[in-house]
Amino acid sequence: MIEPADFQTRRIALDHGGGRIPALGFGTLISDAATTISATKDALITGYRHIDCAERYQNEREVGEALKVGLAAGGIAREDIFVTTKLWNSNHRPERVEPAFEASLGRLGLDYLDLYLVHTPFAFQPGDEQDPRDEKGDVIYDNGVTLLDTWRAMEDLLERGKCRAIGLSDITLDRLRPLYESARIKPAVVEVEAHPYLPETELLEFCKENRIVFLAFAPLGHGIRPGPLQDPVIAQIAARTGRTPAQVLLAWALQRGGAVLTTPKTAARAQENFDVSPLPADAFDEINRIQTRHRFNEVVKTGSGGFLPQSK
Repeated sequence: MIEPADFQTRRIALDHGGGRIPALGFGTLISDAATTISATKDALITGYRHIDCAERYQNEREVGEALKVGLAAGGIAREDIFVTTKLWNSNHRPERVEPAFEASLGRLGLDYLDLYLVHTPFAFQPGDEQDPRDEKGDVIYDNGVTLLDTWRAMEDLLERGKCRAIGLSDITLDRLRPLYESARIKPAVVEVEAHPYLPETELLEFCKENRIVFLAFAPLGHGIRPGPLQDPVIAQIAARTGRTPAQVLLAWALQRGGAVLTTPKTAARAQENFDVSPLPADAFDEINRIQTRHRFNEVVKTGSGGFLPQSK
């Protein structure tokens, strides 16, 4: 169990790449443009210094607008902010990787990225359609490219100084292991759904053993009811420690030794989710003993994000 002095300022060195990733991050999976801008600004004001984006979210431009205003208003240097975005499935062909990267960089209004992730290990039919479907409504996959092909193009971006670190998202251990073994440049970060109902313990241990940062998204179970936020163990710990269930879940995630993303949409929620402190050892152990198992997003099976708006 990790016992940091201050979760809010904790940064984790990226052994495979450059930079240090803030342990507490802000995720931008927000469907409304105006809310994306206001929530990102609120996150910066609150103190979040890791902003996690994606081409797939279709709001990089709004995040970039908020970053520009927020950095200027708050007197924050670009070097103080860690910005991540992700390559979407329809751009897995090696020749499409750099143009997709540059397009994301342009929409965000940045000169460089701290971290670029392969959003999922699934390749979709290449093109501008993010969610290509056949006449039966089934996803059209691209069998002409492998994950390693895509990864080689990601390695090239890093070697040419386009970004400071590369990694993978929405990947299972059985897919990560062979990629890791073949990679010339190892993944710096692996971003996956993780919470007490989906602890991903084997994947977490693999990441620790191989000096990969384990980055948990949906640490609150995507807010779906019933979920970890309503779990009686979490509720009891929150009551006796004087914290909210969200703060308990975030503390548990951080004390496991990785980083975590949360997506507060209001200033009050941003402050609540940022005000996280370590749990007592007995509380941490109680959460580890929760037996419920549930994945809320089946993206690891299809590559299609279950909590994203479908392309039109």
